[in-house]
Amino acid sequence: MIPSVFDVFKLGVGPSSSHTMGPMIAAGRFVEAIRGTSRLDKIERLRVILYASLALTGRGHATDRAVMLGLSGFEPASLDPDEAEAVLSTVAGAGVLRLGRTHPVAFNPERDIVWAGHERLAPHPNALNLCAFDRAGDVVDERTYFSVGGGFVRDADALARNDEAHCAESVPYPFNSAGELLACASKTGLSIAALTLANEQVTRSHDEIIAGLDTISAAMETCIDRGLRQGGRLPGGLEIPRRARRILQILEARAEAALVDPLAAMDFVNLWALAVSEENAAGGRVVTAPTNGAAGIIPAVLRFYRRFHQGDRAGVHVFLLTAGAIGGLYKRNASISGAEVGCQGEVGAACSMAAAGLCAALGGAPAQVENAAEIAMEHNLGLTCDPIGGLVQIPCIERNAIGAIKAIDAARLALLGDGQHAVSLDKAIATMKQTGGDMNAIYKETALGGLAVNLTEC
Repeated sequence: MIPSVFDVFKLGVGPSSSHTMGPMIAAGRFVEAIRGTSRLDKIERLRVILYASLALTGRGHATDRAVMLGLSGFEPASLDPDEAEAVLSTVAGAGVLRLGRTHPVAFNPERDIVWAGHERLAPHPNALNLCAFDRAGDVVDERTYFSVGGGFVRDADALARNDEAHCAESVPYPFNSAGELLACASKTGLSIAALTLANEQVTRSHDEIIAGLDTISAAMETCIDRGLRQGGRLPGGLEIPRRARRILQILEARAEAALVDPLAAMDFVNLWALAVSEENAAGGRVVTAPTNGAAGIIPAVLRFYRRFHQGDRAGVHVFLLTAGAIGGLYKRNASISGAEVGCQGEVGAACSMAAAGLCAALGGAPAQVENAAEIAMEHNLGLTCDPIGGLVQIPCIERNAIGAIKAIDAARLALLGDGQHAVSLDKAIATMKQTGGDMNAIYKETALGGLAVNLTEC
């Protein structure tokens, strides 16, 4: 079965769901697993090995910091930035890390974090191995985890089983493909949002689901607003200036002219996507949607629905439930990891989700919603993941803005039709997966190809 909407949309921190949030979660699970066997006090030393993509772009994505924070007991959804910085300062200054906030061990990042960028473990390019040793140098525990995109973390066994949040038998309306989803909608007369809501009620009450959707929506709004207030430059060494605040000032100064500009709404959609993406790049609090690298698209399109279509709370719920269902299909049947399939799995999937959500919120029938999702992905196929310096900045930030505009266009185009089209969403998802498999590894979040190696020319 596809993941829960609340697995697709998660509160977290930037700059990357797979390279920051995932490793933090994995390190925390490692500590808790050892704590569960009552062997935490035996640990004297740690070793962390980051493989392939996690190593090649890890410093730009703060993967080393994320691992240390995870080992120290922090979680992405509740991380206090000031407290986290204090812990990292202690590690850097005193060389001591407190496992799970309790047991102190000596830790030197230069010695104890191994960057194995040219080694790939077979199941997935985002792999990390954590090993704990006792005073005698014997292994207390050793585990390997895979950060498979969107903050999802699996071990090798779970990857082999393709574990997700629900099993097919546990929900009233099981579906594993867009075709099955449409068939279910046709049989029951329910919308995609209604089917998703019913399935979610297996594990949460109706009130809990609505409250959770409101929390996600509010977090997206807060992220936009905070991004609009920030100035200065983004961290990481590229010295990229934050643009959202300045663009807002320009748009506000042109408010009267915007009244006769037929494309004024586009400027605001671009602005809102940039604001979120800059927050993410700066390590701020975002919602994975379905990943951090693509976190600006759905909030921007959702605000477009609110501001330019007078969208109400119920419509926002429809948007998120529908987008979450489509995102789950990408997670289950292809990938949302830039390291596995390129940016088509991140910005492409987010664009598809946003198109479906907007189409549904504007009254589109299930067939039109599926068409909107397919149109959006069809025109993101082959999109590479080539971040300059391994940072989620160029081309990622602007790519979110363009992705948001594409999503709106895809929804509008689908609403002009009757839902009948030649290429199904399932075919588009399968093509995306195949394209990702055929894509050269240098274009899949390694910073070894594309724009990442052509900074002087771009």
